[in-house]
Amino acid sequence: MQTDQKLLASKVTSKFQTTIPKIIRDAMSISQGDVVVFEIEEGRVFIKKLQPLDLDYLSAISETLSEWASPEDEETYCDLQSLRA
Repeated sequence: MQTDQKLLASKVTSKFQTTIPKIIRDAMSISQGDVVVFEIEEGRVFIKKLQPLDLDYLSAISETLSEWASPEDEETYCDLQSLRA
């Protein structure tokens, strides 16, 4: 959805809540119960709709990931974690 409006306003409540304007909700396909995330980049704030995880898909592929569950992989992962400290 394309809009000519560049600036939209929404009042912040005493609990620091606000309403996402309808034109933004429509443009982003945001519905009640959706989760949005805020990203700060170079002094600008971006709002994004968080895409839900497809648990059926993740469950279906989880068995194919067993090749990464060896004791050697676990040891290597721990070594990598210690490098970050």
